[in-house]
Amino acid sequence: MTAPTPQSVPVHRVGTLALLVDLPDLATAMAWHAALSADPLPGQTEVGAAAGTVLVRFSSPTHAASARHILPRFTPGRTTLPDPREVTVDVVYDGEDLDGLATGLGMSTAALVDLHSSTTWVAAFGGFAPGFTYCVPQGDPRLPEIPRHRSPRTTVPAGSVALAGEFSAVYPRTSPGGWQLIGTTTTPFWDAASAHPALLSPGDLVRYRPVTPRAEVGSAQAPGKVTSPASSPTGPRKSVARPLPSPPRRPVLQVDDPGLQTLVEDRGRHGYGDLGVPGSGAADLGAARAANDAVGNARDAAVLENIGGLALTALVDTVVVVTGAEAPVSVHRRPGTTHPGRPVPQGTPVLLTPGTQLTVGPATRGLRSYVGVRGGVVTAPVLGSASTDLLSGLGPAPLTPGDLVHAGRPSGTVAPVAASPRTDGVLRVVPGPRDDWFPGGVRALTATRWTVSPASNRVGIRLAGDRPVVRDRDGELPSEGMVPGSVQVPPDGLPVLFLRDHAVTGGYPVIATVVPGDLDAAAQLAPGSTVTFRAVDPDPGTTDRIPQEKP
Repeated sequence: MTAPTPQSVPVHRVGTLALLVDLPDLATAMAWHAALSADPLPGQTEVGAAAGTVLVRFSSPTHAASARHILPRFTPGRTTLPDPREVTVDVVYDGEDLDGLATGLGMSTAALVDLHSSTTWVAAFGGFAPGFTYCVPQGDPRLPEIPRHRSPRTTVPAGSVALAGEFSAVYPRTSPGGWQLIGTTTTPFWDAASAHPALLSPGDLVRYRPVTPRAEVGSAQAPGKVTSPASSPTGPRKSVARPLPSPPRRPVLQVDDPGLQTLVEDRGRHGYGDLGVPGSGAADLGAARAANDAVGNARDAAVLENIGGLALTALVDTVVVVTGAEAPVSVHRRPGTTHPGRPVPQGTPVLLTPGTQLTVGPATRGLRSYVGVRGGVVTAPVLGSASTDLLSGLGPAPLTPGDLVHAGRPSGTVAPVAASPRTDGVLRVVPGPRDDWFPGGVRALTATRWTVSPASNRVGIRLAGDRPVVRDRDGELPSEGMVPGSVQVPPDGLPVLFLRDHAVTGGYPVIATVVPGDLDAAAQLAPGSTVTFRAVDPDPGTTDRIPQEKP
């Protein structure tokens, strides 16, 4: 199969708000990325490069539909990159996959270590997680294609040095992942407080240096040290502001019991996909906005997102509201007593006086509850958002007993809101971008009733079913961009539906993408819930109209 020319590049739909462009190689993808970053298309909100693709995201389905006619004929201009830096990374080759991978490649463990450490790697693009940089061998490839695991691990330790496909990379923090783990490093690959948070930029030269005892890592030379040129960053590093001090605030609530999980979430942080930072934000964005509407806040103010119930005690007069999953809500004048408390309807604001406790029980329908606080929950922002991102580790830590919740200055009108979650489990999807990897295309997904696995979280919903989705294509898919709603199919055939804390890139084919208007419903699917997918046409003006998220 010959590589497509710039006049005939394939362009795939990714839901209703994004397009994926297939390109012949990494160099072409980087050229497209540079050109579209410098001169965006109408309605373009973000562009990300990957191994042989670019993912372009738009503000509306109309803009995305128009771009489908522009991108096949798009021709990027020439771009010039500065001289590369050299970065040395000390590695203890103790990865749990090292021996098995060496055996599978027909070589000794020592030979694999020597091959990896003697190769000069080039930083190609960021993705998956903040600071996770895909590096490729400089010059001719020296390693064969490295297969990923058939099903990704739910937890990969921070500092893991890994291989997959033609790439080498380091996991900057504990996260899920399907790469082959060959070693560990203490080199920090991400620092959110830095003006350049990611250690590597496109074009940097990376050398992995083996060290034996773990205690010696970084002893001979500071790990991650730039060795040449000393002070010349490579490529257009994305400068971001250091974490800003939080706005004026005061403590209004104390956390007595955070339940299974209570997080601070707002509309998320957007525009940092090149650094591997997902959008994050409230999983059920509609419920979070409804909570803010009820207590007179701006719609993008931060709220508390809870699973499993919680209890909060007021420190001062505070107006709160609960939306999202259906759950028993009550106010207790004397916390800790056996008195049942006064029930409060969902979506109805209530004034808590000092010492009064608000309790939210476990959900009876749905999964996630949202507590809106008049004035908005205030915490120090990271990259412009107060959201907790569980994959990236950005934002405030999950709340624990005794933590204080701070709020800003009240404004706006207090009024009840409708707050019923949608839990029917019917999710509309746009086929692709990789439905051609499966016999019958998207029918392999839509013909099965799936069950939500207990291993699901804000990163993604893992699905189980009696008929796993079967590929009709061998080999690995080079890593490419993902969006919230991407339904990725690992080799075991059990789909994973990405939610708000999804990885920016992934290496398993995406058979379909849930429309933005159904992501809130997906976020309310509890373990054991049944899920069915329905394919729809994403083009504006079709008979099957798809409601979109409102900005």
